[in-house]
Amino acid sequence: MKFLTTIIGNAIIFIAIAGFFPTAFYVSSIWVAVGAALVLAILNVLVKPVIKLLSLPINILTLGLFSLVINGFMLELTSFFVGSGFSFSSFGVAMLVAIAMSIIDIVINMAGTKD
Repeated sequence: MKFLTTIIGNAIIFIAIAGFFPTAFYVSSIWVAVGAALVLAILNVLVKPVIKLLSLPINILTLGLFSLVINGFMLELTSFFVGSGFSFSSFGVAMLVAIAMSIIDIVINMAGTKD
């Protein structure tokens, strides 16, 4: 159930962020957002652990800030696999979206733990 809520939550976040940055981040429809969220979840399970392991030395040197670059790369990779309905104008925008997604995820998780 958590996997499904993550997919739906990421799709909603994609649409909301695309509304804030209409010229820099493009999502053509809600179904493309759901597909992109699904692709991102699969990439986070299969590819991200390998990339984090390979980049561990630079991640230690930057005190974890290189994780933002990895998250931006994962979003760019998602854009590559999804196609033209989901795109970023630059890698910097992908990193900005990754930061926004991280902040939104932290806020949602904090709200869920205050029972």
